[in-house]
Amino acid sequence: MTVRIAMLGSGFVSELYMLGLDEVRGHDVIVNYSRSASRAAEFGARWKIPHQSTDLAAAIQRPDIDLVVIGLPNVHHVEATRLACEARKHVVCTKPLGRTAAEAKAMLDLVTAAGVINGYAETEVFSPAVMRVRSLIDDGAIGRIFTIRSREAHSGPHADHFWDEQLTGGGALMDMGCHMFEAFRYLLGKDDRPTEVIAWGDRLVHHTRTTAEDNAIAMVRFASGAMGVAETSWAALGGMDLRNEVYGDRGAAYTDVTRGTPVRAFTLGDAGYLMEKTSASSGWVFPQPDEARVYGFHEEMRHFVECVAAGRQPRETYHDGWVINVMMDAAYRSMRSKRWEAIEV
Repeated sequence: MTVRIAMLGSGFVSELYMLGLDEVRGHDVIVNYSRSASRAAEFGARWKIPHQSTDLAAAIQRPDIDLVVIGLPNVHHVEATRLACEARKHVVCTKPLGRTAAEAKAMLDLVTAAGVINGYAETEVFSPAVMRVRSLIDDGAIGRIFTIRSREAHSGPHADHFWDEQLTGGGALMDMGCHMFEAFRYLLGKDDRPTEVIAWGDRLVHHTRTTAEDNAIAMVRFASGAMGVAETSWAALGGMDLRNEVYGDRGAAYTDVTRGTPVRAFTLGDAGYLMEKTSASSGWVFPQPDEARVYGFHEEMRHFVECVAAGRQPRETYHDGWVINVMMDAAYRSMRSKRWEAIEV
């Protein structure tokens, strides 16, 4: 079948979803939604999408839509999921699933009751580099994993709504820690249950822009005894820093898809767009030749389209998104209590 898609949102993540879909066979993006008519029109023209809408329900309820892709701010995820389920449309939602575990559970209950295919769009576990590490683990090359250290850092979000914790559910940890928490589960195996977390977060730089934390660290312990360490920052200059270190009793593996690019250049002028969150575009620069691919958007979108076409649930579902929100809730409790907090999943 040809999977017919409604793309909800016209921001940065929706651009990356479209880049990911660009090489995926068996789909058509029929309509794109934005709250702004001008942005909907610009996005649709750029990607040659035949229909645009500023009416969320109308975009989702179209009879020629099979799959709804939610690329909206966190505050709108519950409503978009509810509308998709009422219309019996399959649905994929960007990370994090909800602002809280309660929101995520409500969304999980909706897709379960509706019986629709549901995908949690966590790009980190579709990154080719991360998937290659997973295959090394499967081959026994690393042995028993005892520590994973992950870092995602940049100078701050690109869109205003990210800075408002009422709209997002949190700051740097919510924004980027969700990637790392799911990477821990993916690399350790989802049978290895997260049991407790201790976290620190503070506002160190952006005192006038947000009331949320702009730097955070979380340590997650799993039932196997393995430890996952997540470091996040909205105050790190020099562009996106996205790395993983996986340590086992027979080996180790490392990924670095932003600082370890295969291209280096020096310019006295302006190199233009290099990758997201780059602080400067002159001097020594490190262009990312295929940003959407190294982040995992191509593999992610291909997987979701193929799952809808085949009528099967993806390997990342709303249930996974709910687990991450439960872990996040515990981490934020730990920030306040300054002690280990149980993760109840």
